[in-house]
Amino acid sequence: MKTYYVNQNAQPNGDHEVHTESCIYLPSFLNRKYLGIFSNCKDAVAEAKKTYSKSNGCKTCCNECHTS
Repeated sequence: MKTYYVNQNAQPNGDHEVHTESCIYLPSFLNRKYLGIFSNCKDAVAEAKKTYSKSNGCKTCCNECHTS
């Protein structure tokens, strides 16, 4: 189980990236939204999409949920 956050600031392509708490690219405390504790990134991205419909997994920490 891992703790996940979504970046409140969109990437240039409009995506809001989902990160684990240990990711080197985890946004600062002010720029992230807590998603919860999940067993996989798919569930975390689904949770993020409730707030940001264009959410995507981080290529570094959630590569299996990252889409180009």
